[in-house]
Amino acid sequence: MGALRAFAVVILAVLFSGGNASAEYPERNVTVVVPFPAGGASDTTARLVAGKISERLKKTFIVENRGGANGALGATAVKQASPDGYTLLVGSIGVFAINPALIKDLNYDPLKDFDLLSVVVRTPNVLVVNPAVPAKSVAELISYLKADPGKVTFASSGIGSSDHLTAALFWQKTGTTGLHVPYRGGGPAINDLIAGHANASFQNLGAVAQQIKAGTLRALAVTSDKRSETLPDVPTMAEAGVKDLNVYSWQAAAAPKGLPAAVKAQIEKEFAESAKAPDVKAKFEAVGFEVVATSGEQFTAFLKSEIDRWKDVIQKGNITAQ
Repeated sequence: MGALRAFAVVILAVLFSGGNASAEYPERNVTVVVPFPAGGASDTTARLVAGKISERLKKTFIVENRGGANGALGATAVKQASPDGYTLLVGSIGVFAINPALIKDLNYDPLKDFDLLSVVVRTPNVLVVNPAVPAKSVAELISYLKADPGKVTFASSGIGSSDHLTAALFWQKTGTTGLHVPYRGGGPAINDLIAGHANASFQNLGAVAQQIKAGTLRALAVTSDKRSETLPDVPTMAEAGVKDLNVYSWQAAAAPKGLPAAVKAQIEKEFAESAKAPDVKAKFEAVGFEVVATSGEQFTAFLKSEIDRWKDVIQKGNITAQ
């Protein structure tokens, strides 16, 4: 009888162990941390996908904004959370790929401290200028920059942002220089660009598509590997004569390191399938995003290459977070 009782205990332990976690997850609400204020690309991504996952799993996925330090504060908070699947992170290229080289003594390592779940969406940047700038092509802008080195102003949404580092990479590839003018967000940068207080910028395509169509900004090239369906008449950087300047600003999901395997697999699946759902995909495309929905393994390989790439740009440009 003792042996039979012991066998029964083992069977019950197996049935109610972590191996059954995916069937039970989530048992309660899940917090999705966005390490930026509401209204930005990470926030939009998190809310669209979290809404669909909530609908699919019949549990609430609550988006919580924790801004500060180019996303580092929110990312650090997620790193320190329990790895049980109830605290997730949705952040940008800056949080995952740029901060490691930009911020000294960063409190997290994106490759070591997180279970990477998915690159959810991406969007190319587009090089735009104020219509008063005497350059109607990339070649003409390069000539203009060389004629006035370090004087043409490039607005960005902040130091270390995708638009800032794309400009730095552009200068490195073309042997030119410009004057970086960081703003507190993309909105103020775009407004000053339209007003003529800044000359040029590499902005997310979706953020400036309407201004380009309205003629308040002039588009010179997109940083994608092919032309955008939104701006079919605008050449790629390669077509404009600048090679190796394919840049996408992307948003991705992660969790504290150490998720149970079954829970990790389920969350990966939910992010991918929710992002690709027809209604969600249509909303992303309406604001200029392309749904990528990679696996965690694909995200890991991609992130390693992105970290190396932007570390090189930051070091060559002597860029600091100050």
